[in-house]
Amino acid sequence: MFDRILDPTGLSAGTATVATSAGRVPTLVGARVGLLCNTKKNAAQMLTEIGRLLESRYGAVVTIQRTKPNVAWPVDEPMLNEIKAVSDVVVAGVGDCGSCSASAAADGIAFERAGLPTAVICSDAFEVTARAMAEVHGDKDFEFLLTPHPVAVLTEAQVAQRAEDLAAVVAGRLCEAAR
Repeated sequence: MFDRILDPTGLSAGTATVATSAGRVPTLVGARVGLLCNTKKNAAQMLTEIGRLLESRYGAVVTIQRTKPNVAWPVDEPMLNEIKAVSDVVVAGVGDCGSCSASAAADGIAFERAGLPTAVICSDAFEVTARAMAEVHGDKDFEFLLTPHPVAVLTEAQVAQRAEDLAAVVAGRLCEAAR
């Protein structure tokens, strides 16, 4: 009846690997920032605003902003490579439901393993889901950032405030100087 079963983790059985974390950049001054949006409502606006704040406050340069074709699937290799080619660090999210929080954690781990420090943003209601995916991907201690749930229903002004609240934490996740 079924010739295969979809693995929602993006892994095949037994492929989880040892955790690896990219080294943090020494400073965000001149650092190329890639933004990966997961298609959730308000995610693009929040990432755009965080990118603007990283530029104005820390001297970073947003070089690319991409949106995944599906909220629930981890970033595919072509998009990961496209972002990696023009980025020193990545900001990904916003995990605001179970499947998108899980895939955001998987995205962050993929970028870290590719050598890019990554700040993943998830809403606090789905911390358990993101942690479970990180463990499945072999990095149970993967560090992601939490913001109050929900994000999708926020007004434009509330999204801007949320980005304001997260900017320093995102910078600290990406670089040594901001820690």
